Amino acid sequence: MPSRNVAFLDEVPPSLREGLRLLRDSLGVPEDFPPEVVEAAEAAVVGVRLPQEDLTDVEFITIDPEGSMDLDQALHLSRTDGGYLLRYAIADVAAFVEPGGPIDRECHERVETLYAPNRRTPLHPAGLSEGAASLLPGQTRPALVWQIHLDADGAPTDASVVRARVCSRQRYSYEQVQAAIDDGTAGEQLDLLKVVGQLREQAEIARGGVSLGVPEQEVTVADGSSWALEYRTNLPCEGWNAQLSLLTGMVAARMMLDAGVGILRTLPPAEDHAINRLRRTAQALGISWPQQVSYPDFVRGLTASVPREAAMLNACTTLFRGAGYDAFTDGPPKGAEHAAIAAPYAHVTAPLRRLVDRYAGEICVALSAGQPVPGWVLDALDALPSEMQVSARRAGRYERGIVDLVESMVLAPRIGQSFPAVLIDVDPDRKAGLLQMQEPAVEARVRGSRLKLGGEVKATLVAADLVKGSVDFRVF
Repeated sequence: MPSRNVAFLDEVPPSLREGLRLLRDSLGVPEDFPPEVVEAAEAAVVGVRLPQEDLTDVEFITIDPEGSMDLDQALHLSRTDGGYLLRYAIADVAAFVEPGGPIDRECHERVETLYAPNRRTPLHPAGLSEGAASLLPGQTRPALVWQIHLDADGAPTDASVVRARVCSRQRYSYEQVQAAIDDGTAGEQLDLLKVVGQLREQAEIARGGVSLGVPEQEVTVADGSSWALEYRTNLPCEGWNAQLSLLTGMVAARMMLDAGVGILRTLPPAEDHAINRLRRTAQALGISWPQQVSYPDFVRGLTASVPREAAMLNACTTLFRGAGYDAFTDGPPKGAEHAAIAAPYAHVTAPLRRLVDRYAGEICVALSAGQPVPGWVLDALDALPSEMQVSARRAGRYERGIVDLVESMVLAPRIGQSFPAVLIDVDPDRKAGLLQMQEPAVEARVRGSRLKLGGEVKATLVAADLVKGSVDFRVF
């Protein structure tokens, strides 16, 4: 995945500029915002009304990647007599966006923020996404504040969401949080993040949810213009933080299902033939998968650093395909569950970066207050699933295209060299596969007549195209 670090366009490596330009053009990635959108954003900042509910005394904190300015979420955890209270503040983007106005229309064109090492392509103008709507420390901001009561086991017992003004106290990076927890200097908030996060991880296991621990390719930028690739595995605190977002999305989904109106993030259950195919893959790789062991329990026992198990994890990603959105206004839909989460789930925690969250958040605020869902929200629901799907495909191709370009740049000087690699996917009929290398951190297509899934090979680089972002490996 592309890094969320940002460099200036003129600091893009010269060898990548044409390829990156062609990639953006081919996908229709937007450039600067039209003047009328910027003007509307500036007017919205001046005219914004803060909610009457005042929660600025709550010591919220934010936890995000290093250097992030588009801060959607701020959290506060506390102990109660029976368990815990999570206050989760979400940026109130609707406070700045007039339904049907210039910003709103542009958001429906962009749909989500796109990230590349040289620039963000934001959903909203920077004056909002990195300014007046962002939950930056020391700034009073409008927010949708979830209050979720948890029992001693971390299970939600009650939840509500209200509009309120908030003021975050501290912005942390994941690295800062993990270091503080590891060395014992974290303090109550971060200590509770670990406690509640681990309780929610245990709850995920109990309900049959699963997360794939596949290291991601990430483009890194050093000194502004030196681009490279590395594999990145999430820190434990990232998982705990993600559990709070998942919890909020699950609570929101339940609220909408109970009311019979909303929009959910869905993933259909894996069909028997898909699980059986994975079992055959495990057998081919020589990995034990006893019949009585469920898919989630099997996946949790895999380690990405073991070549055969890395290939197995890659095969397991196929079960995550087919995720989508389901909008409804006349009762709960069938098949509302997200199979990987093993519960109904909604996107509500990233409205600065994802269009659907603004609408889902508005639905929940209305339902929590016992008020009708705004007409502008209902009018948009039917089209939102398609808009989000189209945008997700574009974002995926954009991110993959950037990684491909950087791979070709890193490898171009090394044509003719051979590299140790592991085969994480194989198509015997086409005599082709997908290899994974550790140094450099590359995943690329390879051709050869004797490819074996999970096998360790020496792959020879025979070509690299810096404009198309393609590389050609062969196993002779």
